[in-house]
Amino acid sequence: MYNKAGRYILIAIFAVSALVSLYIQQYQLASISGMLAAFILWSHFKHGSVLLASKHFKNSDYERAEKMLDEVENPDHLSKSRRGFYEFMRANIALKREDYEKAEFHFQLASRFPLGGKNDKAYVLIHLANLALRKRDVERVLAYTGKAKELATSSRAIEIISNIEKEANKLAN
Repeated sequence: MYNKAGRYILIAIFAVSALVSLYIQQYQLASISGMLAAFILWSHFKHGSVLLASKHFKNSDYERAEKMLDEVENPDHLSKSRRGFYEFMRANIALKREDYEKAEFHFQLASRFPLGGKNDKAYVLIHLANLALRKRDVERVLAYTGKAKELATSSRAIEIISNIEKEANKLAN
C-alpha cells in the first residue's frame, strides 16, 4: 500500500541490498533482495496505487484519490480485480464533477471487470441506468435495470432500481 515514489524507493533499497550482498558473497541474501525488488516492481504494475486511492475514496477525499489513481500509468496492466475498482472510482469522481460522459465511460469499463460482489456490480449498472435516464434513453435504462435486478441483493438497491424504472416508464408514456 505504497504510492509510486515509495515503491521506487523500496525497489532501489532492495536492489542496492542485492548488489552489496553479491559483493560480500552472500548469494542467498542477494537472491532474496533481488526477488523482493522484483516482487515490488510486479506489484507496481499489477496493483498500482489503487488500494491507497480506495482508502482516500472511502474517506470522501476525492482529490487525493484521483491523485493516487493518476499514478497508474497504464490501467490495462492492472490485475482484473484492481481494474474494476480503478474504473469504479474514476467514474464516481467524474460523477461528482458532473462530467457525465466520462462517468459513463468509466462505469461501462467497470461493468466488465469483477468488483466486490453481485451487489457492487448492480450499483454500477444502477449508475449506468441513471446516466441513460439523464439522456432519456428508455431502452438502455430498462436494459440496465433488468440486469441490475438480477444482481441486486440489498433492499436499497432494489428500491433504487424500481424508482429508476418508474421514471423510465414516465418518459416512455
